[in-house]
Amino acid sequence: MAMKKKYLIIIFFFLIAVFFSGCLKKENNQEKYMSFEEKLEIKKIVLVLAHQGFQDFEYQETRKVLEEAGMEIIIVSSLMGKAKGKLGLEVAVEKLISEINVSEIDALIFIGGPGAVEYLEDSSVYQLIQKTINEDKVLGAICIAPAILAKSGVLKGKNATIWSSSIDQEPIEILKENQVEYLNQNVVVDGKIITANGPLASLEFGQKIVQILIGLE
Repeated sequence: MAMKKKYLIIIFFFLIAVFFSGCLKKENNQEKYMSFEEKLEIKKIVLVLAHQGFQDFEYQETRKVLEEAGMEIIIVSSLMGKAKGKLGLEVAVEKLISEINVSEIDALIFIGGPGAVEYLEDSSVYQLIQKTINEDKVLGAICIAPAILAKSGVLKGKNATIWSSSIDQEPIEILKENQVEYLNQNVVVDGKIITANGPLASLEFGQKIVQILIGLE
């Protein structure tokens, strides 16, 4: 009887140890999950669109990925009203570029399209880009828009990609003229700078932005 009682006591304490071990593991996993959710909730992303002629698909796909990850999107452009894509998509502009406070956002992302060239020689846009880097925020550009980053000076000595075609290599030349290492890839990540080469890279572009923002890249 004594031996049986002893075994019962051992089993009892063993079950208690297993129970609390499971609870602790569950609690730790829950804390990790909550931390992940918390990170997502606070991210504010500025998407910069040309007021006329942004690339519709790049905007839609990139925004979709960011929103699915729980990011807050702010649409900015050079003018208020509705920005219009090259394929006719209209998007309400929420703020002017001049109104952006880099300290209050987590990422500055330039969408491409033929209209993006309006920012190619804009010194105020250059200053915004430089401030984004100086404050260690995420910076991104897709299609022709990496040329804007290159001309601002922030890509000097860094790897990047950009849109080009067999009959138009000028965008690549803009990178090289500004001492950027051009890589013939869909998406290139260099630190907290993400560049992509066009509409077909939009999904991966958005995913890389999310990964860097939540510290998985």
